[in-house]
Amino acid sequence: MPCSTICADSPRPQLGEGQGERAGEREVLIFAIGNESRGDDALAPLLLRSLETELTARASQFECLEEFQLQIEHIMDMQGRAAVLFVDAGMDTPAPFDFYRVQADDSAMLYSHALTPAALLKVYAQCEPTPPPEAFVLCIRGESFELGESLSVPATENLVAAQVFLKSWLQNMRS
Repeated sequence: MPCSTICADSPRPQLGEGQGERAGEREVLIFAIGNESRGDDALAPLLLRSLETELTARASQFECLEEFQLQIEHIMDMQGRAAVLFVDAGMDTPAPFDFYRVQADDSAMLYSHALTPAALLKVYAQCEPTPPPEAFVLCIRGESFELGESLSVPATENLVAAQVFLKSWLQNMRS
């Protein structure tokens, strides 16, 4: 689903309305999934670091986690959140990025310790007594993911577009 569709048609998570269950918990969790040793796989961690000022200014609302991959244990981090944003890099993603809502996928196969966001939401639904938080994916187009490579030129351009988008998305989140 294109970004403009999800932004126009989807309600924003309403922060601060008692959705968090753990006292003092930040309402929105942002996962940056990637490996900085693998070229364009560094896009998500680099995106979060580029927005450090904006995120630090609203630290009471946002928590950021950098991970190489999603694992079952991450459902513990999702408990009591209003929303979760999964940021990752993808080769088959339309340039410059794709942004969409993700839901638990009943057809997700859980054969590995590395999970997709949809599979992680499925595990959450199976293990937790409350429904999973509203979840979104921001997938940034990458070109090259080889060990030891630096960020490619196209990925650098896509990163800039994702920065502009995510800044806007963060500003639209109700404080």
